[in-house]
Amino acid sequence: MSYKKMYTRFLEIFPTLGILIFGALYAYSSTLYPGGSQANINSEGFDWVHNYWCDLMNENGMNLEPNPASPVAVSAMMILCISLMSLFIRFAGNFANHPVWKKVIMICGTISMICAILVFTRYHSVMIAVSSLFGLFTLVGIIFEVYNSNLKALKFGGLFCILLLAVNNYIYYSREWVEILPLLQKITFALVLLWLIGINYSLKLKRKNPESSLSESRI
Repeated sequence: MSYKKMYTRFLEIFPTLGILIFGALYAYSSTLYPGGSQANINSEGFDWVHNYWCDLMNENGMNLEPNPASPVAVSAMMILCISLMSLFIRFAGNFANHPVWKKVIMICGTISMICAILVFTRYHSVMIAVSSLFGLFTLVGIIFEVYNSNLKALKFGGLFCILLLAVNNYIYYSREWVEILPLLQKITFALVLLWLIGINYSLKLKRKNPESSLSESRI
């Protein structure tokens, strides 16, 4: 196998592999979290219902104890963001047909992921806001391109993900029903990542069969 083919195949599996590694590191880092959540500042360990993902990246737990989960969680976030950045760039170059959406997906996807990496810093709130904004443009661009294909499951999945993200942001900024936000955040995160794995798989199919209806079918 030539170097070029090996590199191409690596790029095909890299986003999915990165998502899976992120999931494994996420689960592991949750076992290291000392404790404290928005529901109970003195709780022990990571509460999957009441703790946010970002809690794992903080220097200290919400109970103010040193947080050994932080370096693992930050590493997981970096791996995830780099993986998704590569997916957005490949999608823009190999799947997107509209020249404007090509640039939107590539540029906004890259900016969104760079900001997402920085959510563990003191600029947490700003980075979340900027990452969410550019991430929204990225997802809209991907959904637009997927809509102009015959990938029905990915069409409806993308719209559902947008709806969930909108609800997450409404709760985050309005603070209404904020007690359910940590759990909703995890559900949304998982579904968006599963949808992106589906997108990545569709890119692999398109490479194997460039003349397929994946990107050319219209409904």
